[in-house]
Amino acid sequence: MMEDLLGKAETLTEALPWIKRTWGKTVVIKYGGAAMTDPVLREHVASDIVLMKLVGVNPVIVHGGGPAITTYMERLGMPVEFFDGLRVTSAEAMELVKMVLVGKVNKELVTSINGHGRLAVGVAGDDANLLKARPVSDRLGRVGEVTAIDTTVIRKLIGDGFIPVVATVAVGEDGGSYNINADIVAGEIAAALDADKVIFLTDVDGLYEDFEDKGSLISALSLEQAEEMVAYDRLASGMIPKVGACIRALRGGVGRAHILNGTVPHSLLLEVYTDGGVGTMITPGGESLGLPDDGIYTAYEGEVTL
Repeated sequence: MMEDLLGKAETLTEALPWIKRTWGKTVVIKYGGAAMTDPVLREHVASDIVLMKLVGVNPVIVHGGGPAITTYMERLGMPVEFFDGLRVTSAEAMELVKMVLVGKVNKELVTSINGHGRLAVGVAGDDANLLKARPVSDRLGRVGEVTAIDTTVIRKLIGDGFIPVVATVAVGEDGGSYNINADIVAGEIAAALDADKVIFLTDVDGLYEDFEDKGSLISALSLEQAEEMVAYDRLASGMIPKVGACIRALRGGVGRAHILNGTVPHSLLLEVYTDGGVGTMITPGGESLGLPDDGIYTAYEGEVTL
């Protein structure tokens, strides 16, 4: 009994310097994968986010909702098509995408967090012109890329003590709505907020030298090393937007970027408040990895964020 209590005390003691370091800092969390769709995992993540808030962090949640969108499109007999990893989104499909992202997924996340108190407020990217976008291509329809970010509404919510939960729908120059890749939005918002960290929750433990070898998890690497992975085409498709968003955020002044497995209970707390961490951390400093031409860096290819 006493040993268990001492173990808990040691855990709290280990967390103390990390709590002090992150006090008052903004952390952007891209919420995706099974952690968002599984009700039990969602409650675990919600409780972690609330704990972070209560020990002084300003969390900002950014989410997509690909699986839910696909489910509803199939129910209505709408074609589900992807091109270059992005969902082809007609004007008709965009109406459904917005209803699912803003009216269902966003509200579920807000409700999970608010089960712990008056804490979270849901916003869409077209609220107060938070996200502006232009079309990526005619082929993709209402899929956009970010052209401008106005963080006024997010900063106001943070200042008033709330946790903003952002659905990645943007407004276009034509006044219509666009669907935006949630990984990219998380990196852009983190940079615009000068966040201390940006964290990507997914369904794998992080980046691997060889995904088939679970002992080859890369726990830490530099921004330059991440850029070389992209340049040498060492990433499987599921990780390309995440690592790209990490790079964008770090180049924009964010202190650290993390890729975590959201299916591991309390992975957020373990990464942020323990010495060892549990995922892959990318930092601005460090020497180039000097990847050989036959180097392999991979991850899974399953997650679609649009």
